[in-house]
Amino acid sequence: MTDKLDPAARDTAISELGANGWEPCGDRDAIRKTYTFANFVEAFGFMSKAAIWAEKMNHHPEWDNVYKTVNVTLTTHDAGGLSQLDVDLARKMDQLA
Repeated sequence: MTDKLDPAARDTAISELGANGWEPCGDRDAIRKTYTFANFVEAFGFMSKAAIWAEKMNHHPEWDNVYKTVNVTLTTHDAGGLSQLDVDLARKMDQLA
């Protein structure tokens, strides 16, 4: 099981990821970001690439897609909040986008 980030590590991670558009969710210990692509094919391609990495990491996002927009929320349910897995997947998704 992955451990929840301690408050200092959480604050550092949110600060660093915030530079790339990630925001804390106000109602839970999670982060979210909206990606906007040129069209549906690019958005779906991003989701396909991200899904492969999520499976490799055994960590899966909460997400939805409407046309060229992909909304992503990351949290580690087993840990009860943000973990290093969320930080790592967020960084990977930014690379893929």
